[in-house]
Amino acid sequence: MSARHLPFTLAGGAGPLQCVLELPDADHYPAPRGIALIAHPHPLFGGTMDNKVTTTLARTFTGIGYVAVRMNFRGVGASAGVHDHGVGETDDMELLLNHVQAQYPGLPVALAGFSFGTLVQAQLQQRLVTQGRPAERLVLTGTAAGKWPVPPVPANTIVIHGEMDDTIPLSAVLDWARPQDLPVIVIPGCDHFFHRKLQHIKNFVVEMWHR
Repeated sequence: MSARHLPFTLAGGAGPLQCVLELPDADHYPAPRGIALIAHPHPLFGGTMDNKVTTTLARTFTGIGYVAVRMNFRGVGASAGVHDHGVGETDDMELLLNHVQAQYPGLPVALAGFSFGTLVQAQLQQRLVTQGRPAERLVLTGTAAGKWPVPPVPANTIVIHGEMDDTIPLSAVLDWARPQDLPVIVIPGCDHFFHRKLQHIKNFVVEMWHR
């Protein structure tokens, strides 16, 4: 385990939660530029914080100077509790945000998620808006629209989806995005798990983040 990869345990609503914090390269970023919380896919279908899309998002954010934080949702890995259909998971993600903000006060926050994780992050952003402390931006990959009631998201949200996704059809994501006039980046020939397409996630996020 490197000095930039720091496991820790957080007291969640249903018991201890297994988490990891990753720091950006200190040679390039002596001080972090922001905080990125990354949410993994559905726990009942093998989703963990070590999912390849989730870890790609984490590496992408550390690459642009952010502290990247992931957790295993309830009932996954060493995290206590049972799956709570996005309710308890959103509560836990808010606890994680509060914990990391106490360590890195004053930094902007990004919320990123994959599949089920997009539901959690969109719900968290709704909550943060009502609290007057919204995240600066969201990154949603394989957005769970149509499968779960993903709430509307800010206009600057980066939405990335695979053309050939047979878990969450592109048409469902477009139906969700259309009333919001929200652009969707479509990766041709890409499945739900971004097999052999992970580099596109990194490239799009890095390019759009610096605009």
